[in-house]
Amino acid sequence: MQNAIISGIASYVPDDILDNEMLSKMVDTNDEWITTRVGIKERRILHAEGKGSSYLGAKAVEKLLSETSTSPEEIDLLICATSNPDYRFPSTASVIIHQTGLNKAYGFDIQAACAGFIVTMQTARAYIQSGLYKKIIVVCAEKMSSMTNYKDRATCPLFGDAAAAVLVEPSDEPLGVIDGEFHVDGSGLPHLVMKAGGSVKPASHETVDADEHFIYQEGRSVYKHAVSDMLNSSLSVMKRNSLDVEDIDWFVPHQANLRIIEAVGGRIKIPAEKTLVNIEHFGNTSAASIPLCLDEYKSRLKKGDRVLLTAFGAGFTWGAMYLIWAIDPK
Repeated sequence: MQNAIISGIASYVPDDILDNEMLSKMVDTNDEWITTRVGIKERRILHAEGKGSSYLGAKAVEKLLSETSTSPEEIDLLICATSNPDYRFPSTASVIIHQTGLNKAYGFDIQAACAGFIVTMQTARAYIQSGLYKKIIVVCAEKMSSMTNYKDRATCPLFGDAAAAVLVEPSDEPLGVIDGEFHVDGSGLPHLVMKAGGSVKPASHETVDADEHFIYQEGRSVYKHAVSDMLNSSLSVMKRNSLDVEDIDWFVPHQANLRIIEAVGGRIKIPAEKTLVNIEHFGNTSAASIPLCLDEYKSRLKKGDRVLLTAFGAGFTWGAMYLIWAIDPK
């Protein structure tokens, strides 16, 4: 059975920056308050009218194809992880496929909130190992600003817009996705949710007036569960694969909150210099955060490096993944 490796990676963020000083003119907050609590200084925002998550995703996919010298016709499947689809239907994957000319590819969306990248990588791995597909693009595209309430001082500093894409291919080498563990707990629904816009509570004048089409989050509950669940799933994957802290070359957690990252890494006892962090400049980009971070630091990663990924998101859904990096730095 062949392994599923990441053979290429690319990302895209919009040009427009929303920093903490700018945010403090929109809502009652300030740079010190935001930085000390979540570690974010700025985030990127897609302002272009009529452009959604597919625009971000298509930009990342086009960059990926170019940098890996892959023609659109070679791609068999595109899986898009997003919590911000362009439309309730059709899938954002179908829009990205059309925009990027992947005429021979099938595609669909996965909704796993902030855990979207590792969940979608596990799906791609299964397709590769089954032999059904040979070249798969996993793209995480999140226009988080589309569901951010810029009147809510507790949540509006957190989120930014971004997309990142990886090319997943089969390999006979002992590289790629080695193991993953995933969990879901539906009792987390009330703590992190968009209250309206779905079939339970369709859009109405009342739901719009009540600001129920934005992210609702109970921060303390989410923080507590995120730390314990990311920690436990990471330790479980490490134990199952006989990995000590010294065996891990890089730890890449979901970039939700610097305090969560520090708490999880500290309890695993992973040195700070092995923990990849870019939340200061991009904020929480949901499913895109892990591959965005991997792309930013890819010059540091070497073929054979052992990488531990972990994420937690709405649902609650969370997990961890162990992969061995397959790309030599240029």
